[in-house]
Amino acid sequence: MQVALFPGQGSQHQGMLENFISEYALVKNIFNQASEVLDQDLLHIISQDPDLLNQTATTQPILLASSYALWSLLQDRCDFKPQFVAGHSLGEYSALVCAGALDFADGLKLVQRRGQLMQAAVTENPGAMAAVLGLSDQSVVELCQSIDYQISPANFNCPGQVVIAGEEAGIDAAIAAAKDFGAKRILKLPVSVPSHCALMKQAAVEFAKVLDAVPMRMPSIGLIHNVSAAPSQSVAELKAALVAQLDQPVLWTQTLAYLQQQGVNNFFECGPKNVLSNLVKRMVDKDQCAIWSLSDPEAFGAVVARCQVQES
Repeated sequence: MQVALFPGQGSQHQGMLENFISEYALVKNIFNQASEVLDQDLLHIISQDPDLLNQTATTQPILLASSYALWSLLQDRCDFKPQFVAGHSLGEYSALVCAGALDFADGLKLVQRRGQLMQAAVTENPGAMAAVLGLSDQSVVELCQSIDYQISPANFNCPGQVVIAGEEAGIDAAIAAAKDFGAKRILKLPVSVPSHCALMKQAAVEFAKVLDAVPMRMPSIGLIHNVSAAPSQSVAELKAALVAQLDQPVLWTQTLAYLQQQGVNNFFECGPKNVLSNLVKRMVDKDQCAIWSLSDPEAFGAVVARCQVQES
């Protein structure tokens, strides 16, 4: 069984997908379409404006466009039909678009607004995030509870890797205390917004109003949500999961465990870099599973050839 995985913020980088943009008109056209929707030159930003590329309200639609472009190119080259899709944080919106639950243009505008609301929510209290390495999930929870500030786990990425988020003074205090809890390392992350924590509650309230006006359908492929590590049963439940995702943690470890329980043994990362592929490698038996990072032109070609052989 197969799953397509879609990355979130942190996978963007200057010059990303440049080989695909220069070689495939379909990919370039998708970026041009996104540029028209957003009234921004995304190709210029990717190639020449790293500061704007890393601003949350710009990063989010660019990553969605990147994932959708790779997905569309793969669909154009072969009959790729995974049984599941899942996205990490922002990547959940890429998954929604690719699974037919959300129109591409609506998705672009939605994640742009999401990024704006997230940034606005921490104008006066910027907050921070840090990656905790070498602790169990429960130990990270206990670390956060021991700090007299508003901080909490934000991303359960894989066993031994949890990201925490919240008030900056609290993150600094957690960094100072982490070794006493047995952490191997704790690294403050260079982010402008502390995602998936209580500092995003106001953003979630405002985003719910925005989301309510956006037409959605049930996905045509099983979509696994960040906040539940399970699929929705209705559009209302789907939208509620997207709102909750803003101030609740990403259960990526649990998502990958759920997929393995369903028999998934082929993982296709559909977006820039290979962040999710590396997380998968830490959780699966690599002798029993295949892991593909589609932003690598060689890997993309191998997947297309594999699909074409299966079709014949």
